[in-house]
Amino acid sequence: MAITPRNDSLDTLLDLDGIRYFLGEKGHSVRFDVSLVEVSAERPHGLKYALNIHDPSGKRIGGFDNSHPVKRSDGPGGKRDEYDHKHRFRTVRAYDYTDAATLLADFWTLANDILVHEGVAF
Repeated sequence: MAITPRNDSLDTLLDLDGIRYFLGEKGHSVRFDVSLVEVSAERPHGLKYALNIHDPSGKRIGGFDNSHPVKRSDGPGGKRDEYDHKHRFRTVRAYDYTDAATLLADFWTLANDILVHEGVAF
């Protein structure tokens, strides 16, 4: 099994595994599911992750994960499957994973944008 190099930001992300936070007065929440996995073509960074924001009913309304492939178009005839992707309401787009710190920053930016859109103050 190939080993993913550890660093502080990766350790911080891994420490969030299984944690759920409630945000604001309406009952929105965020949940983190993160684990090290064998490095593969689908997960070259050796991580399986789902960082999601949920509405009060528990429905995912945004997040980042790599649990299934999505199509990425790189111009004419350049479609390929990517596992790293971003959900925002009903849209799904490929995501360029660079490192754990950037993923966390991008997630909190998305969560803030969604909460503002939902009219949630905290």
